[in-house]
Amino acid sequence: MALPGHGRYPYRAIEGRPAPDWPGGRRLAVYIALNIEVFAFGEGLGAELAPGGPQPDVLNYAWRDYGNRVGVWRLLEDFYRLELPVTVLANAETYAECPGIMEAFRRRGDEVVAHGRTNSERQGVLDEAAERELIAGTTATITAAEGRRPDGWLGPWISQSRTTPDLLAEEGYRYLLDWCHDDQPVWMDTRNGGRVLSVPYPQELNDIPAVVVRKVEGRAFADMIVDGFDEQLAQSARQPLVFGIALHPYIVGQPHRLRPLRRALEHIAARRDEVWLCHAGEIARHWHEAGI
Repeated sequence: MALPGHGRYPYRAIEGRPAPDWPGGRRLAVYIALNIEVFAFGEGLGAELAPGGPQPDVLNYAWRDYGNRVGVWRLLEDFYRLELPVTVLANAETYAECPGIMEAFRRRGDEVVAHGRTNSERQGVLDEAAERELIAGTTATITAAEGRRPDGWLGPWISQSRTTPDLLAEEGYRYLLDWCHDDQPVWMDTRNGGRVLSVPYPQELNDIPAVVVRKVEGRAFADMIVDGFDEQLAQSARQPLVFGIALHPYIVGQPHRLRPLRRALEHIAARRDEVWLCHAGEIARHWHEAGI
């Protein structure tokens, strides 16, 4: 009896696949995904530094708020100093709740990926009409603020329904980041003969699963980034690969985690001549243009 499947892509081992080199003949594409998120006070979802009490959970709400008030600005200094492009995964409500943050990244020319309305909710629990409305509303807000529509989507809490890829393709999205099943982009089939590209997004080199869930601290997380980068750079001699880092300012923007993270970013920046430092959308465009 066959296992239930998703029907989005077939199994295909990474060995022996046709894949284009990245621009300039580079073999490792490197992008930094910075999650800029806002949360409702006294209700909804949110990562926890410590077990939350009854709402309003001031401890955890304020801890997360630190990221937008302080942490993101400290990280921004290092992104400028090291000349690192950033892919900003933005909740649409950030524009209203935290004025100035998105403008700062717009001045740098960084890419904005749609990341739902807020991170107080999941989209995968919505019915199709409500999910379509969430995607359309998020898209409209970002488009109005940035002057161009986003090409990529990451669901809040990596949450998808069974129809999310279909809805994203129908809304005009070229790629999504929710699936962490490969080290190369993978085409996903959607209904009515369409398709959308899955660009690798890290769940191991991601500070929420590492720090919040597994209780890895700053130095160990920085070591994970360095080891992962070095290993994938070596592996990329065999085929082009994608290396991503997922960061949240309320976690790695804390001073004791920022310092070791800085060391890891400096390690990557020092090898910039060997890799392609880019935005996630550039990876997607390159794959689209290669016609794989």
